[in-house]
Amino acid sequence: MEKEKIALYVVPTPIGNLGDITLRSLEILKTVDSILAEDTRTSGILLKHYQITKPLHSFHIFNEHKALNSVINKLKGGEVMALVSDAGTPGISDPGFLLVRECLKNNIAIECLPGATAFVPALVKSGFPTDRFVFEGFLPHKKGRQTLLKQLAEEERTIIFYESPHRLVKTLEQMSEFFGGERLVSVSRELTKLYEETFTGTLAEVTMHFKSKEVKGEIVLVVKGKET
Repeated sequence: MEKEKIALYVVPTPIGNLGDITLRSLEILKTVDSILAEDTRTSGILLKHYQITKPLHSFHIFNEHKALNSVINKLKGGEVMALVSDAGTPGISDPGFLLVRECLKNNIAIECLPGATAFVPALVKSGFPTDRFVFEGFLPHKKGRQTLLKQLAEEERTIIFYESPHRLVKTLEQMSEFFGGERLVSVSRELTKLYEETFTGTLAEVTMHFKSKEVKGEIVLVVKGKET
């Protein structure tokens, strides 16, 4: 039986160190007709580093609804595309879900390559249980934030969050309020980059650590589940 021709490749990209891209990902990026990128400038740096010259089209959270039909029509017309985000795997707290869903509705063949996802190294480095965990992504900024934290305070599995540097301390303080200051947490930032840091301790200790310094970079919080 002849293998179905793939029209859309979901391609993970490095979360920091450009050397972390897979050989297969590079091969795909070199052979597709065009690349859908969350930020064409960021993806342009990666492509230039590996001497890949392919048309880049913007596909991000602010235009994905508008661009969806046009992309689907191109894929139906025979164009082969790759979808990349700024860093990591598209669809994981990044654009990608809507396009994958629409491709499936239209019987368009897709393939997701394995590769970088920021929460995996942060989870493993935390030393907390990895056999069962919950990925929550970014907490709501306002509506439902406290309700969700209250619910998660009872969660017994390891819990993973993404956070921005300017919200980190506030989030840690709120977690202390709902989870208790003695709950263990591991914060990883700038993973795979020059100033990579992972700091693990109680919520009280970790909050004090990050209060005393200027926080930069992409951040993953890993919270130990409630002890039973």
